[in-house]
Amino acid sequence: MPKYIKQKDNCFIAIKIFSILLYICRDKIIENRIMAIEIERKFLVSGPFKPFATKKTYYRQGYISGNRGCTVRIRIAGDKGYITIKGPGSASGMSRFEWEKEIKIDEAKDLLQFCKSGIIEKIRYIIPSGKHFYEVDEFLGDNDGLIVAEIELESEDESFIKPPWLGKEVTGIKKYHNSSLSVNPYTHWQIESKD
Repeated sequence: MPKYIKQKDNCFIAIKIFSILLYICRDKIIENRIMAIEIERKFLVSGPFKPFATKKTYYRQGYISGNRGCTVRIRIAGDKGYITIKGPGSASGMSRFEWEKEIKIDEAKDLLQFCKSGIIEKIRYIIPSGKHFYEVDEFLGDNDGLIVAEIELESEDESFIKPPWLGKEVTGIKKYHNSSLSVNPYTHWQIESKD
C-alpha cells in the first residue's frame, strides 16, 4: 500500500475518533449541565519522598488534541486505560473542567498511536497527607529529572499540610502541564538554560 494512502487512512481514523470524543463531551454537558471541576495545586519536589509512598504506578500518556485550552488525553495507568477531556483553567490555574472515562487497555494502546509525538512516561507515587494525599510524578525519558507533586482540593482556598519534601509552587505555570511537557520536555529546558 502506498505510504500516502496509509497516512490518509490514519488521518481519517484520527478525525473520526476526535469527532466521537467531541460528541461524547457534548452529550455529557447537555446531560449534566456541567462537567466535574478538578481543583488542584502543583509543587516541585525538593526532598526525599519515596519512603512515604503507599503505592506506585507506571504511566504512559499522550495527547490527541490541545486546542484553545482544551486537551484530549489518552492514558495507560498500570493495567487500566483512560480517555480524558480537560477544559480551560481558571485565572488562578487551580481549577479546570474535566471529564474522564475508563476504556479497555487495548483501546488505550491503539489510541496512543494517534497521539501527537512526545508520549509522557512517569512513575506516580501516592503519599497520604492528613485528610488529603499527594500524587507525586517522577518523570522519565525526555522529562527525566523533573519531579512534581499535586494535591486535589475541595476548594481553591482549602488548607492542607505541606510536608518537608515539598518545594516551590508551580500551580498555573503552563510549562509544567503534562500537555506542555509532551511538546517541550524538561530535558530541553536544561539545554536552553545553558545557552
